[in-house]
Amino acid sequence: MSQMQNVEIGLREMILGLEVGPGERLTERWIESRFGASRTPVRAALLRLETEGLVCRDGRGWTVSPINLAELEQIAVYRETVEVAAVKLTCALEDRSAVDVIEAMLDSCDAGTPREEWHRVGMDFHIELARLSGNEFLFRAVRDAMTRLSRARWLEVRDEAALGRAWAEHHAILAAVRAGEADEAARRLSAHIVGSRDRLVTSLHNDRRGLRARGFAVVAA
Repeated sequence: MSQMQNVEIGLREMILGLEVGPGERLTERWIESRFGASRTPVRAALLRLETEGLVCRDGRGWTVSPINLAELEQIAVYRETVEVAAVKLTCALEDRSAVDVIEAMLDSCDAGTPREEWHRVGMDFHIELARLSGNEFLFRAVRDAMTRLSRARWLEVRDEAALGRAWAEHHAILAAVRAGEADEAARRLSAHIVGSRDRLVTSLHNDRRGLRARGFAVVAA
């Protein structure tokens, strides 16, 4: 693995895992020291992360991009379009037995499961459901959208009621897919995406002061 790839992967994990929070300043010197890399691969990695919206330029330096509530709204519209298209393709398949694997993944989470695993499985549910469609472009679109949402969803997993609601909705979506009921699966998936967006945006908006106190930058536009 090259120095650039090592920095890119490591820094992405730190940002998505909130080890470095939204709005936190980054210096090339700190990154060089943290990953044992020279300046050129560090700058190349930052440019790659900038294209993902995870970092942004701040004068002559860099900042971890704030969580943008307007962007969350836009991603939900995008997700609804591509995920519904994917789930309709999946419902049209003759063999939909792969749904059982996704359901087992959901069932692997219980009261003793770390929040990190709940977060990962919740993300993977949408990504793997899109993968079943067999359409590589829809799969990549969903995967990229969920990556964009990752930091905000980390904050959401603190709410056990929200987690329980999401898991119930996930199971209902899978039941419709297993039965090949495309319209019902699309309706439930659409409602799930919109409802999750509304709850997440409301929670982040209401908790902006508390998040700011923890050093997390949340902006409305």
